[in-house]
Amino acid sequence: MPFAVCVNNLEYPASLELHKIYQVLSDDDAAADGDLRIIDESGEDYLYPAAYFVLIDLPRDAEQALWDSFAHSLQLAV
Repeated sequence: MPFAVCVNNLEYPASLELHKIYQVLSDDDAAADGDLRIIDESGEDYLYPAAYFVLIDLPRDAEQALWDSFAHSLQLAV
């Protein structure tokens, strides 16, 4: 799964933090409509305009560290 950096949160300040890295879930229908399915600050996935994000490629160790961090935060939320 890719990651993306939020570059615009004007319409969703409670749901998205500017410059934060978010997990992107695969959703071909959303992409066809110009949206991305993002796991936002609520911990749930929602559709947001793709223009609000920049997809990023990370080195393998950085990507693994993020996955571990996201998994840990999900465990704490349960």
